[in-house]
Amino acid sequence: MTHEDNRPNILFLFTDQQRPDWFSMNPEIPVRTPHLQALSERGIWFTQAICPSPVCAPCRACLASGLEYDHCGVWANDTDFPPNLSTYHRRLRDEAGYHVMNCGKFHTGNNQAGTPPQFAAGIDGRALPDKWGFSDSLLNAGKNQATILMRHQGTPQDAYMAYLYAQGLAEMHIDDYRHRSAEDVWTATFPTPLPDEAYFDNWIAQNGLQLLSSAPTDRPWYLEVNFQNPHHPWDITERMHALYRDPDINFPAPMHSDLNVSPEVHQEVRRNYAAMVEHLDECVGRFIAALEARDELDRTLIVFSSDHGEMLGDYGQWQKLSPLQASVGVPLVIAGAGVKSQGACDLPTTILDLHATFLDYAGLAPSDKIDSRSMRPLLNREQEAHRRVVYSGLSAWRMAFDGRYKLVKGYDPQKRRGGNDWEPMHVPTEEAQSLQTEREPILYEVHNNEYQNTADHHPEVVADLSRHLESLAGP
Repeated sequence: MTHEDNRPNILFLFTDQQRPDWFSMNPEIPVRTPHLQALSERGIWFTQAICPSPVCAPCRACLASGLEYDHCGVWANDTDFPPNLSTYHRRLRDEAGYHVMNCGKFHTGNNQAGTPPQFAAGIDGRALPDKWGFSDSLLNAGKNQATILMRHQGTPQDAYMAYLYAQGLAEMHIDDYRHRSAEDVWTATFPTPLPDEAYFDNWIAQNGLQLLSSAPTDRPWYLEVNFQNPHHPWDITERMHALYRDPDINFPAPMHSDLNVSPEVHQEVRRNYAAMVEHLDECVGRFIAALEARDELDRTLIVFSSDHGEMLGDYGQWQKLSPLQASVGVPLVIAGAGVKSQGACDLPTTILDLHATFLDYAGLAPSDKIDSRSMRPLLNREQEAHRRVVYSGLSAWRMAFDGRYKLVKGYDPQKRRGGNDWEPMHVPTEEAQSLQTEREPILYEVHNNEYQNTADHHPEVVADLSRHLESLAGP
């Protein structure tokens, strides 16, 4: 990077389905994440961060466009990203002159095309860089999607399965996923037969490191690495499987769970999940080492987050899709160039604001037509507050959260049970608004529990957060 250009590089490490609480910074969870802990000590760990929508494509589309769920219009994983919306990736490349790179599971709206469906980025993962504003990219399908596409088509349809096919491992991997689904995908914890070097997050990390190695040094760059874990199924390598076993390490049991799963099986699931989280931390360490080798660590803004959480059996739920904190809550650690060390921060935060933050650090003003707000004044301690209320939504429900209280309208807890029982991801706007009126409003005090509705005890909080939701409604 030239001395005349003081704008930072940006490294965005984005995981899939990672809870906000499974870090070594949280003493209640015995998981090992030394690299993220060191990063949080250099910068800020936002303990109350949420996503704009707790499912892959809507969340990622909201972030890319800078728009809240109702304004973005990507309602579910099969919804196309609206062609009239711009992305911060394109602005970074075309207006700020950044070298923009992306790899991994970039699931920003429907990522399939044609009949029969094919992975839109192509078998080499490089078919769509200009559409999204990338200078270079290597994208792959989601971990379940990749196996489904190949199983239906008979040949690899994305770059990861093409890699496994070339290594003679593709059919073995598909058989492994078939076995997990036949047994019970939520409780299958046996290790994958894949060797460590072929494990998808190792492959994605290597692709990201290769992109980084070719990044220019005479101008700033942006690199987004979209990991696959800790998304279900809980497939981990033999090495990873041993990380929290022999001796077994025990984790807190699921909260208020009524699932027909034994405590022993819950522990096995949580050991696999912890191994996935520790492995992601190892990947973070690889990128930190690469930045140090390039002498760019101090000139790089580093952001670690996820698109949504994972219930892990809490409140009788698996995966995401609900407004409960383990579902809408996400990790958010920011450190590096322009960030003053603050440790843990409990302000309500949304990763929607990364859109405007990235633009701000690149010297660009966010559009006045977006909902995202730059966090830069908070990161460099020019101000002590950011937002009072943050939002999330999916299906019929909408949520406003102030860091203590969470108001949810349009949610029926009985419609979201177990792993595969939920309302349609996309409920048409008119129907969603009707259900938000008809269904009883729910107020959770998140530090207490999320099964007791306290709306009758705090009418003033309900009225305040309702006003915030009403101000957000509409196109």
